[in-house]
Amino acid sequence: MTWTDILHHWAAIEADLHEVYGIDVEDPDVMRRRSWRWLRVRVAGLLAADTRITRAMRHRDEPDS
Repeated sequence: MTWTDILHHWAAIEADLHEVYGIDVEDPDVMRRRSWRWLRVRVAGLLAADTRITRAMRHRDEPDS
């Protein structure tokens, strides 16, 4: 799984960031003040929980039936 694979599901990440952490990525002040590392840590946290992005990535890895 690469960051390209993960970021392909940006809508799921955006919804999960808001639901889990209360982060509004459309708020330019929030995103401007934070580092790439800050975002990476939170996305990694989303991938370790039962979230939209986790389900999307799991579905991506399932073989076709």
